[in-house]
Amino acid sequence: MAVFGMVSAVSSFIKIRYLLDKAVIDNMVFRCHYRITTAILFTCCIIVTANNLIGDPISCINDGSIPMHVINTFCWITYTFTIPGQQHREIGTDVASPGLGNEYGQEKRYHSYYQWVPFVLFFQGLMFYVPHWIWKNMEDGKIRMITDGLRGMVTVPEDYRKDRQDRIIKYFMDSLNSHNGYSFAYFFCELLNFVNVIVNIFMVDKFLGGAFMSYGTDVLKFSNMDQDKRYDPMIEIFPRLTKCTFRKFGPSGSIQKHDTLCVLALNILNEKIYIFLWFWFIILAAISGVAVIYSLVVVMMPTTRETIIKRSYRSGQRKDIAGLIRRLEIGDFLILHFLSQNLSTRSYSDMLQQLCGLLGASRTPSAPSTLEMNPISHPSIYPPVESYGGKETET
Repeated sequence: MAVFGMVSAVSSFIKIRYLLDKAVIDNMVFRCHYRITTAILFTCCIIVTANNLIGDPISCINDGSIPMHVINTFCWITYTFTIPGQQHREIGTDVASPGLGNEYGQEKRYHSYYQWVPFVLFFQGLMFYVPHWIWKNMEDGKIRMITDGLRGMVTVPEDYRKDRQDRIIKYFMDSLNSHNGYSFAYFFCELLNFVNVIVNIFMVDKFLGGAFMSYGTDVLKFSNMDQDKRYDPMIEIFPRLTKCTFRKFGPSGSIQKHDTLCVLALNILNEKIYIFLWFWFIILAAISGVAVIYSLVVVMMPTTRETIIKRSYRSGQRKDIAGLIRRLEIGDFLILHFLSQNLSTRSYSDMLQQLCGLLGASRTPSAPSTLEMNPISHPSIYPPVESYGGKETET
């Protein structure tokens, strides 16, 4: 029951938050990192530390000359090993278990990761939350304060709604073209999400001895092999039965070597956790890369911003939207985009309609023409030239 209590506490990361409670300041891909992925990793951390699910994480057997709790503790805090040369031999005839057999002259593969798995999972969960934490502090509640009282589908009196809309428009006009730093912080954190998932893939690969990169593809190949010929790659990376060597002094002072077999029940969970993480990290890296490319297109191509605004402001004319986009910088557009996710369709449409009118009316007037500055002479304007005493004078 304690495990389910801890898991339910982790579920707060992925619970649906109503807009009245918290403003939306990111996109779905961003939330996949700090909500879903963080919750997954923290849940996995709780599962691997729950001894009541699998019993003791390690159980070793020996000849009985050493207390069991001593052997178990020693092999847990040091390492165990398997023999790669004994992996693909016939079980029951050549070897007792995959990777176990005569170790003389054979290469050994040491396994000491299992004691660090909970800590690594917890650290990864923190890593996936850090970009959101950075963005949340740099954003500093701007959207929440701007949309206060209008978020979601809340029904408010008409005069109150118009008053709040006027406040938003006044803020937007007063701070026009001053939000580029705001947008830079957001796009930086979005890029940080992508870099973070790539770093986590390489970090886990290093943690598992270089076996994580091809772990998922090896499992897929294993599922398509013949039943008689296939070999489970998960057992090679996460062996259930390993060897451990314990040395102590004998009665005469000579060193005695005790060879033990250890059952790593924890690897039953580890192999399932990391095969799931392999697929999830690949999917997350792909959609994060697409999100970064999409953001780059939005920054570089104003026509993309027009399409995004048009999607939220369906009643607007494309000519008006194009004129609005020409007056806005990328930071102003990002503010408008976040407003569309927090305001009702009616409030957002009314606000954009007013902004199109205000920004259209405040366009810089064109320079006066030459004709306006230097009017052409006309006979009816100037008095005629008269002659006095043979000289022409102008009156």
